[in-house]
Amino acid sequence: MQTEKKDIRALTKEQLRDFFVANGDKAYRGNQVYEWLWSKRAHKFEDMTNVSKHTREMLEANFVINHIKVDTMQRSSDGTVKNAVRLHDDLIVESVLIPTETRTTACVSSQVGCSLDCNFCATARLKRMRNLNPDEIYDQVAAIDSESRLYYNRPLSNIVFMGMGEPLMNYPNVMKAIDKITSPEGLGMSPKRITVSTSGVSKMIKKMADDEVKFKLAVSLHSAIEEIRNEIMPFTKDFPLTGLREALEYWYKKTKSKVTYEYVVWKGINDDKKSIDALVKFCKYVPCKVNLIEYNPIDDGQFQQASQEAIENYIIALERNDIVAKVRRSRGKDIDAACGQLANKEA
Repeated sequence: MQTEKKDIRALTKEQLRDFFVANGDKAYRGNQVYEWLWSKRAHKFEDMTNVSKHTREMLEANFVINHIKVDTMQRSSDGTVKNAVRLHDDLIVESVLIPTETRTTACVSSQVGCSLDCNFCATARLKRMRNLNPDEIYDQVAAIDSESRLYYNRPLSNIVFMGMGEPLMNYPNVMKAIDKITSPEGLGMSPKRITVSTSGVSKMIKKMADDEVKFKLAVSLHSAIEEIRNEIMPFTKDFPLTGLREALEYWYKKTKSKVTYEYVVWKGINDDKKSIDALVKFCKYVPCKVNLIEYNPIDDGQFQQASQEAIENYIIALERNDIVAKVRRSRGKDIDAACGQLANKEA
């Protein structure tokens, strides 16, 4: 019975070097192959042109490269690009390229489906199939970097983990992917250009602070009133606002990094003065800014975009209290460029 080949990108550089030594070759060959796998983004062993045919055949006999494939790509009239990404086991995730005049942002997925139950989110209707591996997250970013260079003649500038899944429920793999993305041996991006968005997993926010991460933190808040938050995001009953507040205060104490609150205003749900006052109060706990997100309805149900007046009332109240607030307009509407938890969003 033939054993399944191991994905070579699960190996560290040291393990690759050891493999070559064990097979009678020089350790530096591992360095060469590692470079092909990551910074040169090789999809197949035969792409490794400075490696001998014998070595490529040996790699082929022992390993696979489970590279993603962009199955379908849609381009919006506003420049947004949506990728349906096919994984090696034929599961599909989505990633989105969001361009502005000055930068290009990749919105990437961290899970196939999602383990949370946010009632307003399209992804939450898909059960969580599995976590993405570090290389699958990395490949999404590399693919969007290539598209950015092709369509906009500039490299990718920013990354947001706001696609399918809850990143902090796949923490080890997300961290490994970010390490690779920021490494000079990978994509060499600055961690300050990466934002990880969570729906509020308090204990993992504290762990990130303890791990002294250098990337930015965003929290999908949507209400600072416990009952409303629990109604729209039922899993938050296990992560109450008091715990979230404590975790964010701990985060800021350790990192001195501002928090971004992602906040959708829905008609008849959180568009009243009580909700506005609660958000203002919550924003005073740690230095922060607020992104008010334009909602793209996923059906004709209870979650519908609030009026412009309601949005303006939020902005007036936040700015009156010296809290930076921006409205993020929906992007890629004509291609339904869903970006995870919040349907469409601009980074």
